Amino acid sequence: MRKHHILILSTLLATALISGRLAAEEARIAVAANFTDVTRQIVPLFEQATGHTAKISYGSTGMLFSQIENGAPFDVFLAADTRRPIKAEAEGLAVPGSHFIYARGRLVLWSAKQGAFEAGESFLKQGEFAHAAIANPETAPYGLAARQVMEHLGIWQTLQPRLVRGDSIAQTFQFVATGNADIGFVAWSQVNAWQGTPGTTWEIPTDDYDPIDQAAVLLKRGENNPAARAFLAFLKRDSTRAVIEHFGYGVE
Repeated sequence: MRKHHILILSTLLATALISGRLAAEEARIAVAANFTDVTRQIVPLFEQATGHTAKISYGSTGMLFSQIENGAPFDVFLAADTRRPIKAEAEGLAVPGSHFIYARGRLVLWSAKQGAFEAGESFLKQGEFAHAAIANPETAPYGLAARQVMEHLGIWQTLQPRLVRGDSIAQTFQFVATGNADIGFVAWSQVNAWQGTPGTTWEIPTDDYDPIDQAAVLLKRGENNPAARAFLAFLKRDSTRAVIEHFGYGVE
């Protein structure tokens, strides 16, 4: 009888394990480049907590949205703005009403060199630098915010010959980190995650640019994918929001 009970228990346990494996799914997630460091930290936590897996593709919000419009097989889209997730819903590319704001970004002026400047605004106006890096304003929300700052300061046109444009905010940050640009308009979260010398940072007043509200949305391809839905739910957890805040983002 005892052996019989052990056999039944073993069978049930094996069945449960197999069922758990079968239930686990993979979510393919398109993530705005500024959220790279946060994603690399929360994905392992998500996989450990849910048993699902996540495959991540990084890029500028505009480039990723273009890929989605052209049929890229993504289940979830984490943009660096709200416009494109809303547009995805309107175009039938995403589940209606599924978008929500998962983070609010902050723009800073940064140099990899310590003591590069004292007052960021006057430094920009004086133009005592060779090159400044920005993300492409047409495809990257952080690049658009950088343009708005320079327009606010009245230097957008005069600085055109000195601007180095990155395809994404990640490439923009690398231009500054490697010394290919003296300064750059980058995400505060990138500076927080930077492992090199502290450099010099100016936290740009948020009144100088439109809010960088970053929205996530469930794409049509992921509508029936439990891993995709689980990842979006995971973003809303208090523990996940704490990680997002730790990297310098605001959360609602």
